[in-house]
Amino acid sequence: MPEPQKPCPTCGKPAAPRPLAPFCSERCRQVDLGRWLTEAYVVPGRPEGEEDE
Repeated sequence: MPEPQKPCPTCGKPAAPRPLAPFCSERCRQVDLGRWLTEAYVVPGRPEGEEDE
């Protein structure tokens, strides 16, 4: 039994098959990349200047 298709993380439409997955289109893929490049998305970490002791 196939897994249910997850929605596009950018717009919520059904995702396209590979190579665009998990996005529905090249446009949504580029929007997501742009968000990473403009730091709209960030991976949380320690505050800057905090050193290991």
